[in-house]
Amino acid sequence: MLAACSGGAPKFKSTDITGVDYGRSLELTDPSGRVRHLDDFRGKAVVVFFGFTHCPDVCPTTLADLASVMQQLGPDADRVQVLFITVDPERDTPADLAQYVNAFDPRFIALRGDAEQTARVAKEFKIYYEKRKQGATYTVDHSAQSYVIDPQGRLRLLVRHDRLAQDLPQDLRVILKQG
Repeated sequence: MLAACSGGAPKFKSTDITGVDYGRSLELTDPSGRVRHLDDFRGKAVVVFFGFTHCPDVCPTTLADLASVMQQLGPDADRVQVLFITVDPERDTPADLAQYVNAFDPRFIALRGDAEQTARVAKEFKIYYEKRKQGATYTVDHSAQSYVIDPQGRLRLLVRHDRLAQDLPQDLRVILKQG
C-alpha cells in the first residue's frame, strides 16, 4: 500500500506547497521601466525573493546563494529566472536595484512598485514586512523565504533562506525535468 502512495509525486527537499491559492500574480516594474507579470516568465522556473538593498544580512546572503545555485545548474540556469522584489520602494530606486542584483548575477531581475503595489504583491505572496526605526534611519523587517514557480506558472515550493544553497539546485532540476 505504501508503494502505491509514493509513486508519482516529485521528491523535493524544500516545502512542497503545490496547490495553494496564493502567489499567482504580480505586476511590478523592472529597473528599465518595463511592467512585468509572472506570465512574462512562462516556460521558465521562477524564484521569487522579497528584500531590500540596505539589508545587512539575509538579502545579500540569499542573493549570493541564488547566484551559486545558478552556477551549479550550468546550462539549465538559462531556464530559471530569479526575481528580487523590493519591500523598500521608498529608498530602492530603479538604478540602485539594478546595480544591486546585477552584482550577484546579471540574469537576476529586480522589481519594484509604489507603496500600494508593494503591499498588494506582498499580500499575494503572504510576505510580512515592516519598517522599523533604527537610529536616524530605518530598516525593514521582512519574511525571508523564497518561492519557486514552475514553468507552467504554478507556485510549487517554499524554500527557507538557510536552505537555499543545499536544497534549491536539486529542487530546480526536478521542476525543470517536469517541464
